[in-house]
Amino acid sequence: MTALPGGEPRTAGLSRRALLGSAIATVGGSAALGLAGSALFAGGGPPVPAEGEHGVVSPFGAHQAGVDTPQQRHAMFVSADLTVPDAATLRTFLRDLTATITRITRGDHPPASGMLSPGASTVTDFATGLPPARLTVTVGLGLRVLALPGIAAPPPRRLRPLPAFDGDALDPRWSDGDLLLQLCADDAQVLSAAMRSLRARMPGFATLRWTQSGFSSAPPAGGTPRNMFGQKDGTSNPRPGTAAFDDTVWARDDEPGWFAGGTYLVFRKIRMKTADWDLTGRDEQDAVIGRRRSDGAPLTGRQEFDEPDFDATVGADPVIAADAHIRRVRGFPMLRRSYSYDYGQLIATAGGHPEPAADSRHEHPKGAPGHVHGADEHAHVGHGQIDVGLLFCAYGNDPERQFIAAQRRSAESDRLSRFITHTGSALFAVLPGCREGGYLGDTLL
Repeated sequence: MTALPGGEPRTAGLSRRALLGSAIATVGGSAALGLAGSALFAGGGPPVPAEGEHGVVSPFGAHQAGVDTPQQRHAMFVSADLTVPDAATLRTFLRDLTATITRITRGDHPPASGMLSPGASTVTDFATGLPPARLTVTVGLGLRVLALPGIAAPPPRRLRPLPAFDGDALDPRWSDGDLLLQLCADDAQVLSAAMRSLRARMPGFATLRWTQSGFSSAPPAGGTPRNMFGQKDGTSNPRPGTAAFDDTVWARDDEPGWFAGGTYLVFRKIRMKTADWDLTGRDEQDAVIGRRRSDGAPLTGRQEFDEPDFDATVGADPVIAADAHIRRVRGFPMLRRSYSYDYGQLIATAGGHPEPAADSRHEHPKGAPGHVHGADEHAHVGHGQIDVGLLFCAYGNDPERQFIAAQRRSAESDRLSRFITHTGSALFAVLPGCREGGYLGDTLL
């Protein structure tokens, strides 16, 4: 037996939470859509998950887990506004978050809390008996936090508000924030339990601003997941462990010393007009993206990971059109680690207040058939109120030259733009990792 922070013993090999259960399961946008770029996976495919014992991913190291970790099946993004008055209180909060993350990512119960009333417990048993399922929690901070009294270190050089982009319809209900928690796991119940444990540490330190949940499933034999348009999403990404990945993702040498090992995360919520897309012919869909939906290959290639040939023509016309998505956003390397979401029908159709970005009145794609007989010709049979899309995450060390440059170019002329709307937006500085016994943010504070 080894002692945990707070004095609770831990049995070597298996988590206490798993031992308490009756059985242990074996865990065997544009620029936003993640379909483009030129830094492909070396070796012809995405990395295969490498799990620790019972799906444990260590939270310690030079970098936080959840960035170069092979992508899990489920994710939850939690933004909060901090209520801490100074650096000392922020330090207390980050120490507590780190202690909680350390425990729950290895399958143990969260630490006890002095804020609970007598008889109450941080142990909910909601995930008791379940292995950690590669749970990771990644913590990022917004710019306002770095101006708290008592913080003497300068903020990251490239942490500044994202500019407005043509076509955005941003909703403050899922934009911005002081603190981001990115939770990822291969089990949705483990993920929900983790969120519950972390939420319990917030009273007195932070208030929830927004949450978004998503999913991503790759074929059992391996391969690239598909997004809501049926397109393979994430074909072009730098591979973790390579020089290209390090040069693209981790903080540059000109950043403040405390930020070494950190990165930036651009988060965008992107609604995808699946009703319009589904009424669009397959050839046009492929032309919009510049890749075949069937196998993910560029229109000039045979296989998914072939490099697109942007000089190829048919007669006088380029094979990959001038406004095709992969042409518009090429040349801006970043790590895309996105998740699909499906929230179903918006409350607007049930008599509530509509979402600002929701617009049920829109034209049919060129060449698309009309509505079924008797349906309202302009209401799209309610399909325009369906909220599905992509929770786009772009990690990189220079948002201005990576995501922002790509998004500006895409907004100018990208055939994909008529099928998507950006409705949420945020930028965070992802803290460096910490050693065992330290805490996230210890280099800052």
